[in-house]
Amino acid sequence: MKNRFKKFLLFVGDLAFLHLALFLTLLARYGRFDWQNQWPNHWTHFLLIFAIWLLVFYINDLYNLNLKASGRKFFRLTINSAVVSSLLSILYFYLNVESTIAPRTNLAIFIVFFTLLFFLWRGIYQALLHPLIPQNNLAIIGFNHRTEGLLKELRQNPGSGYTTALVFRTPEELTNLVASVKAKDIHAIVVADDFGQSEKLRQALFDCLVYPITFFNYPDFYELLTGKVPVEAIGPNWFLENLREGQKNYFNFFKRVLDFILALIIFIISLVLWPFIAFGIKVTSRGPVIFRQDRLGKNEVTFKMIKFRTMRVENNDAAPTVVGDKRITSFGSFLRKTRLDEVPQVINILKGEMSFIGPRPERPAIAADLEHKIPFYKTRLLIKPGLTGWDQISGIYHSPSFEDSLEKLQSDLYYLKHRSLYLDLSIALRTLATMLSRGGR
Repeated sequence: MKNRFKKFLLFVGDLAFLHLALFLTLLARYGRFDWQNQWPNHWTHFLLIFAIWLLVFYINDLYNLNLKASGRKFFRLTINSAVVSSLLSILYFYLNVESTIAPRTNLAIFIVFFTLLFFLWRGIYQALLHPLIPQNNLAIIGFNHRTEGLLKELRQNPGSGYTTALVFRTPEELTNLVASVKAKDIHAIVVADDFGQSEKLRQALFDCLVYPITFFNYPDFYELLTGKVPVEAIGPNWFLENLREGQKNYFNFFKRVLDFILALIIFIISLVLWPFIAFGIKVTSRGPVIFRQDRLGKNEVTFKMIKFRTMRVENNDAAPTVVGDKRITSFGSFLRKTRLDEVPQVINILKGEMSFIGPRPERPAIAADLEHKIPFYKTRLLIKPGLTGWDQISGIYHSPSFEDSLEKLQSDLYYLKHRSLYLDLSIALRTLATMLSRGGR
């Protein structure tokens, strides 16, 4: 709840400073301020501009509570957002023939004012307001590799809203649980080790029920903290309790309809680019324009995934891509960074083999190998694979190695459990941000 309040506070502050930037713009431009004529005339047009800026902020992850306003990443994302928002704002005014204001100078002044004010506001929030919002004191029961993983994640996510106040390492320490909860003002307890379903633990937790405490088991808290499901800590019961496929019928129907309509639109619009992309591929390397490869789809059905070819054919052993892969051509690198190499997959989506959002499809041979090494690996095949997914927007590239595949599966299970139109829209917007920043591989 506190995290939602923090994000709401950031949003309200951004909106307030957008209005302040417009006010300063009119004051600087005309040397005076007219509430009756200037403000209504400009405000009605700038409302959409405000919406554009706020949406771009969301897409670029500027409401991520773990971002530090003094950090390099925050600066880069802010400048990127300002550039994209400015271009969209300019496009709006120059396409809006009904506009009754001369926007060129006003918009330029507004962009400068708000960009400076945004840095100022977020700096003030981090230095003054954020520390005033109290953290939730957390107690962790048990000390093992899971506890160490949680402590690491909490350090890496300072905006999570939780601070570790207590760690109970042994069952004997639980005799002081109630007193410690009162003394440390504990708001949440995570059970990372039940000490063999200890009766002492159950009694200690039961005694805490009179206090306003939220209780978590380890998988649920890890999922809340990271957006991933810890595969090593779940069993078959987790799937029975969390995957309610019978309740997803309407969602699956609407998703298929939206997939088909959007894929058809993209296919028609993008056709004009295909000859130019084909020419670029042909002049920079030998080989076919289209790359086809067997991938595993829903319910382990194999299909041919199609992409624009980005690698050289000569001396290519078809091994998985690695960082700095020498097989990628110069034009192929451009296609990958802009995600244009993925465009032909709209044909897979039209055929119903893929969706826009879902786990990325894996090669059958690699999947067969991973199935023997990673528990529940096959469960990612309960739904259609996607062009992009929850793992892809994490900003971390994952190879087909065991360790990275385990990370991907944890993200895929989170999506499998929580998938909805809202989550799909969020993934689509974050993917758009990656494309605009040319962050693809």
